Amino acid sequence: MAQQSLTSGSLSANEAKQIAKLNRKKSDRSRLRRSLSLYWLLIPGLILILIFHYTPMYGLVIGFKKYNIFAGANPFDAIAKSPWVGLANWSKLWVQSKFRQAVANTFIISAMKIVIGFPIPIILALMINEVRNTALKRTLQTVMYLPHFMSWVVVGALFMNILGTTGIVNAIIVACGGEVQKFFMDNNWFRWVLLLTSVWKESGWGTIVYLAAITSIDPALYEAARIDRANRLQLIWHVTLPGIAGTVVMMLILRLGGIMDAGFSQILVMYNSTVYKSGDIIGTYVYREGLGKLNWSQGTLVGMFNSIINMVLVLSGNIISRKLTERSIW
Repeated sequence: MAQQSLTSGSLSANEAKQIAKLNRKKSDRSRLRRSLSLYWLLIPGLILILIFHYTPMYGLVIGFKKYNIFAGANPFDAIAKSPWVGLANWSKLWVQSKFRQAVANTFIISAMKIVIGFPIPIILALMINEVRNTALKRTLQTVMYLPHFMSWVVVGALFMNILGTTGIVNAIIVACGGEVQKFFMDNNWFRWVLLLTSVWKESGWGTIVYLAAITSIDPALYEAARIDRANRLQLIWHVTLPGIAGTVVMMLILRLGGIMDAGFSQILVMYNSTVYKSGDIIGTYVYREGLGKLNWSQGTLVGMFNSIINMVLVLSGNIISRKLTERSIW
């Protein structure tokens, strides 16, 4: 009898699971029918992604071929007819000291921008949030994020006038008895110039993001902390910072995803041959070798290397964040 009871109970459990599964399928089908018109709206976006993001991926095979642009009647035909060389392009690339230097510069410049530049928008957002005058707060926000909309050509020209050999900074240095500093031609200074200009241009935009996150914090939390006699610094530490922690994590993970970029447009505008040792990054190296010298195969291979490293950094950052802070993008 006990065995029959157990068998009966097992059958009942299986039947319950099957019924629940059928109900879920019916629910999914009904939800799909209700939202069918919305799914149709996804089609144009999916077509654009397929054309402009996935179709060009076919060109990645150039990195493993001795690509000749004149081998075929069109680019796709030229790729197909170019001979395979396997990993020979990678072997030639990695033995080049200039490429290894570009990889090292990319990581160093990106690390400087993350370690020093990433916290600055957070600090500025906290400071602006403490301003009680609404007009002054809005003015500060506007003034700070306007540089974000300037092109790097304009920013580069501006700072070359300020930090150039005849600029304001050098005029002050000479007036104080110092020597003229070639900020844009000195390997000891160039990375710091990149950091300064990057922070000046982009910090205001990041500040807007964090200010928006601060406004979503429940005011009741501040009231409760004030009842417990918390001062302004304690409110920032125990209420504001935990309240925007999710946004900070998201922005940091996204920043890790762009670590191999290191500011291509910025460096291309500001650097010159005298600072290749400290300022040449992977992006500018590919630009010179791939487009300047028409070395398509190595340029493609470096671009693919860049993308793989970025993907690994994003996934790793997300996993580490989820384990340490229980917050992640997905």
